[in-house]
Amino acid sequence: MANFSYEVFTRVVEQGTFNSAAIELNVTPSAVSHSISQLETDLGFPLFIRNRTGVQLTADGRKILPIIQTILNTEEQLKQVSNNIIGLNSGRIRIGAFSSVSTNWLPEIIQEFKQQYPKIKIELIQGGFNEIAEAVRVGSIDIGFSLLPITENISVEPLIKDPIFCVTPADFIPRNKKTLTKSDTDRQNFILQEGDYDRDTKRALDKYQVSGNAISYSIDDASILAMVESGLGLGILPELALKKVSGAYNVFPFSNDFARTICLLTNPTTQKSPAVTKMHEVIFEYLKAQYEQEFLS
Repeated sequence: MANFSYEVFTRVVEQGTFNSAAIELNVTPSAVSHSISQLETDLGFPLFIRNRTGVQLTADGRKILPIIQTILNTEEQLKQVSNNIIGLNSGRIRIGAFSSVSTNWLPEIIQEFKQQYPKIKIELIQGGFNEIAEAVRVGSIDIGFSLLPITENISVEPLIKDPIFCVTPADFIPRNKKTLTKSDTDRQNFILQEGDYDRDTKRALDKYQVSGNAISYSIDDASILAMVESGLGLGILPELALKKVSGAYNVFPFSNDFARTICLLTNPTTQKSPAVTKMHEVIFEYLKAQYEQEFLS
């Protein structure tokens, strides 16, 4: 089996401190320190920069992280295959998702999966689009939900087109009473999630020539809606983010259609494991039932 120091290394990367990694691994901090020192000796170069708040990877450490993660993922795959051979369903799946997928899709997907495969452990990590893609690339998560375009060298499967709408205070009505046009967006402030601004939301704002000075950022979809309700500006949110929320605001389409493409990302190594293959099947079955002809895959 893989060197235990590889597991220690990845846990220190995830936790940011030796103490937190020790708690996760149920060992002493000195055991973690010794393991990392031994690995650094074996490799011939330092892996971490120590500081008062914790540790961070060196440039060399960042280079070997995906390699060590691949070794651990391959071992996990081996365990799952061997367990299947002897008639057991076991293993672990790490899923990364952004907020609207975590809220609207994953509760039902995970519930269905656990009914079929109750012995498989599921870990859910919520993050931004770019964070999830990078985590899939290095192998620290197995399956990720993100948005196109994806530049990382990983498996990418488009899932749905998610229309983008403008959310306005309750007393705001577009001039044509149906859609937002440039005349409606002039001199308006917009409230966004910062992570959305590098994709289709930016394309919409650029189309309507919205200045960067008119944009402010909030931490999540619920905060954006609260600020819109208070009259602090207009929000831009996709359909999925608006599914399970209600409040004193209006939702209007833009005069030009905009949509983001939600995609499923898998790591080339971990996608072969039985647990990940089963989760992939459950995700696709759920989305086919929910979206029918709109499901892209």
